[in-house]
Parts: sequence; structure tokens; C-alpha cells
Amino acid sequence: MKVDLELEAMLRAPEVEQPSYPPKIITMANGKKMVVREAAREDVPVLLEAVRPTLRIPQDFYDIVGVRLYAELLGWYRYRVRNEYCLIGQVDGYLAGIVNGRMMGEDIGISLHTLAIDRGLRVGSHLFASKMEHHIEYLGQQEVWITAESPIGFRRWMIEYGLEKQTDVQHELGGATSYRLSKELYYETKPRLVVGDRPVPQEYLDVAMKEIKVADEATIREKIIGVK
Repeated sequence: MKVDLELEAMLRAPEVEQPSYPPKIITMANGKKMVVREAAREDVPVLLEAVRPTLRIPQDFYDIVGVRLYAELLGWYRYRVRNEYCLIGQVDGYLAGIVNGRMMGEDIGISLHTLAIDRGLRVGSHLFASKMEHHIEYLGQQEVWITAESPIGFRRWMIEYGLEKQTDVQHELGGATSYRLSKELYYETKPRLVVGDRPVPQEYLDVAMKEIKVADEATIREKIIGVK
């Protein structure tokens, strides 16, 4: 693709250098180990392969979450989103889930989306908690703004965390009600909701870093639709 470099420099969203998220390992309910780590911009084409099948799954609103996540990841890849990051969970190298967000400013973080591919093991919950950990502990932010697009998301985020409803704030994802996780509430809920160990044993980290494996579309659909 031919690019006008001078114009491209004007179109790209400015970014600040963000502290990285240190990988951790979580033991799942089935005994499997999930490595949670930060994805690089160069990983986006592979991540899009995993998100694409969800665009045709209306169950539990996977389609709207998937299409928005797809656009956000592509926007990040094309340098059209400011201060975005992405965390992924991998089991035996295979992608189990994706979360993303961004820094709106120095003190306020924006939670964008959480997508679990390997359902039934609280992958989404663990990755969402990791996202909150990243905002508060590593990006050093004071609060995170969150909204939900599915009943499952509402139960997992708003109810489990006891989030504060914001009546005077418009979340950038649209008209749904915005909620707030303060730094104080994060540390109150952390012992109950944030899990994982560091450092990641080298053999697990090596597998995760070598390659992001993506299951075929039929397997992804089975993992999502086959779990109630």
C-alpha cells in the first residue's frame, strides 16, 4: 500500500510512552496455565483472525463486542487510536481471550473491550482484572471508566466490582451508562478478583512469546456457542 508519508505523519494519533505490563501466569479451573501478557502492535493481524469469527455470533452480544474490538485493534495497528494497549491470554500458546483499553489522560483510563474465546473458565474475568491491574498499578492511573454491552459483562464488571455509576459522564463507546473504578475500589477488590503469579516460569513464557496460535473458525465458534 502506497502511503503519502508527509500526510500520514499528520493523520497519526499522538501517543505517549506507556509502561509495559509484566507477564503473569494464572492457573485455570481445569488446571491449565494461562499466560497473560501485553500484545505488540505487530501482533494485530493475528489477533484479527481470532476476532473475525465472532462477528457472526449474536449470542451474548459477541457480534457487537467483536466488531468494535476488531475496529479498535485495526485502528491501533493503523495508528489511528491514541494511547491504546492490548493484553492477551494464552493457553499452550493458543489465544484464549483479548482485552484492550487506552489512556484518556494521565489519571483516567478507558476500558474498551473484553472478549473471551475459551469460555467457561472465567478467562474474561481474569483478563478484565488484569486490565484494571494494568491501569492502576502499571500505568499509574487514578480511575478507569467502564461500560458494558452484554448482561454477562454487566454482572462481571458492574456487580462483581461494585462499580460507581457516573450520571454526568459519557463513555466514549456510546450511550450506555458509564461506571467508574477508582484506585481505592481497585485495591479493595484486588484480593478477591485479581489473581496470577510472577514471574512466569520460563518454559511457559517461551511458548507464549514464540507464537500466538489461533484456533480455526469452527473451533472458535464451538468454544463460544457450546458453553452456556
